[in-house]
Amino acid sequence: MKSNDASFSGSCFAEEVMLPRSNRAIRLENEFLSATVLVDKGADIYQLIYKPQNMDVLWKSPWGLRPAVNNYPSTFRSEHAWLEVYEGGWQEIFPNGGDACDYRGVELNFHGEASLSVWDYWIVQSRGAKAEIYLSTRLRRSPFRLERRMSVEAGKPTLSIQEKITNEGGESLEFMWGHHPAFGAPFLGPDCRVDTGASTLVADDRFDGPANPLQPGQSYAWPQATREGQSADLSLVPGKDSPRHTLAYLSGFDADGWYGITNTRLGFGVGLVWPTSIFPHAWFWQEMHASSGFPWYKSAYVMALEPFSSFPSQGLQNVKAKTGTQRELQPGEVLEAEIQAVFYESRTGVSHIDAAGNVQLRNR
Repeated sequence: MKSNDASFSGSCFAEEVMLPRSNRAIRLENEFLSATVLVDKGADIYQLIYKPQNMDVLWKSPWGLRPAVNNYPSTFRSEHAWLEVYEGGWQEIFPNGGDACDYRGVELNFHGEASLSVWDYWIVQSRGAKAEIYLSTRLRRSPFRLERRMSVEAGKPTLSIQEKITNEGGESLEFMWGHHPAFGAPFLGPDCRVDTGASTLVADDRFDGPANPLQPGQSYAWPQATREGQSADLSLVPGKDSPRHTLAYLSGFDADGWYGITNTRLGFGVGLVWPTSIFPHAWFWQEMHASSGFPWYKSAYVMALEPFSSFPSQGLQNVKAKTGTQRELQPGEVLEAEIQAVFYESRTGVSHIDAAGNVQLRNR
């Protein structure tokens, strides 16, 4: 680790921490929030805590953090290998999303190489009115470099994530790019509502999990869904006693994509905002005590809303064949994006979040 330490006092700080099972991490913190980033496993955001209520909004898998050692996977199926080390939290998904596929002479693993990579890091500013860290990794199966700056500022309940992807190869390459924040209890529950700027929800055409309120392949006007005469308001989160397993894709955002998940009982929520020029879609996944067998065994209660360049969640080759929503970078070309994760206090939800992370609350 290298550091450019601004040695003056303030409400923000960044520091190295050691998590259970020898997992190295960096913690970014101000008076509103604390974010913990795993540097040896995908630069995952392992914790995202709203400090006024001392509550981590991100879900944690039942098996938790694996020991931070470079083991060979115990399975040859990349989906199973990915899930074995999936600790919950928030992953960056690149250059493949969903199913593994063959591309340019190599298998692109389930959910992509970036989420399993070790990232280098630098604490840019450790203390003061702002704290900032820089992370980077260069992939092995494809010639992409990923760079990320994460920061918090005093007086703002916002985590800023600025990203850059560079094709360092000598030929053009296609890819999928997204973020996989998964939310869980005690924040997630039947008192939660989902607000978003999306207008359309398209159900995955291959997926039909147990207690799925969506007809595979069908398009719906958000948030209402109907299947076999049964209607569902998808802006309302089911409780733990109401099983659901569904996968779909939000679209029809304006210039900025956004959503807010508000726990109306606790009186606070968390939202994301991102540029739709880079991420025009958002994957909508719910696994709520519904799926038997590996990996959930009806034990998971989790929801993810995932800004994404492409859909469906069936790997790059299926995206190319079905929707043509893959992205492409020429040799030396760069793509940049900024995501804001913001906390807010509300018992009614939100009507909009702008690109700077400013939240407009619903009247009722």
